[in-house]
Amino acid sequence: MESKLLEGKKIQQWMDEFPLLANITKPEEVFWTNLDYRKKNGPQPLTVEDINDAANRLERFASYMMKVFPETAEMKGIIESPLIPIPRMKNTMEQKYDLSIPGGLLLKCDSHLPISGSIKARGGIYEVLKHAEELAIEQGIITYSSDYAFLDNEKCKELFSKHSIAVGSTGNLGLSIGIMSAQLGFQVTVHMSSDAKQWKKDVLRSKGVKVIEYQSDYSKAVEEGRKQALLDPACYFIDDENSSNLFLGYAVAASRLRRQLEEMNIKVDEEHPLFVYLPCGVGGGPGGITFGLKEEFGEHVHCFFAEPTHSPCFLIGQLTGLQDKFSVQDFGLDNKTDADGLAVGRASSFALKIVSHLLSGCYTIEDERLYSFLHDLANTENVFLEPSALAGFFGPIQLMRQSGGQNYLKDHKLKEKMNKAHHIIWGTGGSMVPKEVMEEYYRKGTE
Repeated sequence: MESKLLEGKKIQQWMDEFPLLANITKPEEVFWTNLDYRKKNGPQPLTVEDINDAANRLERFASYMMKVFPETAEMKGIIESPLIPIPRMKNTMEQKYDLSIPGGLLLKCDSHLPISGSIKARGGIYEVLKHAEELAIEQGIITYSSDYAFLDNEKCKELFSKHSIAVGSTGNLGLSIGIMSAQLGFQVTVHMSSDAKQWKKDVLRSKGVKVIEYQSDYSKAVEEGRKQALLDPACYFIDDENSSNLFLGYAVAASRLRRQLEEMNIKVDEEHPLFVYLPCGVGGGPGGITFGLKEEFGEHVHCFFAEPTHSPCFLIGQLTGLQDKFSVQDFGLDNKTDADGLAVGRASSFALKIVSHLLSGCYTIEDERLYSFLHDLANTENVFLEPSALAGFFGPIQLMRQSGGQNYLKDHKLKEKMNKAHHIIWGTGGSMVPKEVMEEYYRKGTE
């Protein structure tokens, strides 16, 4: 580790320059607030018009989605999740950690999104639909004013079958892209890292998806997928590390969340701050949602990313400014965690650049604590999430009990407003987990 050079400096020089790295690499749970928050970092590559364009595209596909995925009919073909109060879980958290969490606590249940049961249904499905639309319009099969339900026919499937889609994934993104691509008729390959759960591979194969497994981690799966896709001109590679389309699919969530909050008579303004806690892997999902939330609520929303103690690539990239010029292994971490969707050693520089001044902070969480939250949420609210999806629950606890959190509230004049605040935990996945696997997760939470 000592002789490795990153951007011209030895690891020890980075450690000396950023003392928090000593705690991060032990690895200990840390809570970090972003000194670059609200500092402008130049023109953004994406705008609110891009988010609106993505939202409109999803509306165009609504009739098709209703037709081929009847479970979306209740939402009229729009893939969206419930937002629910979780007061009993809040009480349990306060008692366990002997503190008060002022304001309301809500769970955004992306765990229960239709089709693929995770946050990745937003970005993954959106990018597949965008690619399908471009091909169909290019071939004159539809126009932007067509009823897209027409795409569910053999002629269209025959067109799409001449094209392939590939992606590298730890699991949930592969599920979303695999299920959607196969439904449209594409040939699809998912390159999966060693930490991907077996049941996710089994679901994909049952849909006719080709799954290629790697003994290495997520970055290797993406790298190999990218290489193989380049050899086939008919192959479209969905690049989780660099995709603006994935990012925009996630960003659409923000305007819909605004409507849900309004329906619940929950205000977000200067006197009613909103705190959002998002599990983070490569960064595209939480980054896209943060970008959208900032467009909707500006300085009244405060977003924090959660990472496993063994895989804090986004935190290190943001803290040091190294972005994607390192892997967590360079700092002696093993990138091994039961939070498979968060087992990422190298962050997306695309996401980092966009959210570097929008993000309020990051924190890390141990695997054992994920299982404890899983167990408590099941007992109090009868909601079952997969381990990675529980990372958000540690956010409000750390915000209220760590000096860094208290300083953040003080610096941004939020302390006296916390009783009127709301905290949203983004539950990123879990509804597709097989019953016997979920039972094992639940048992781990009692140990």
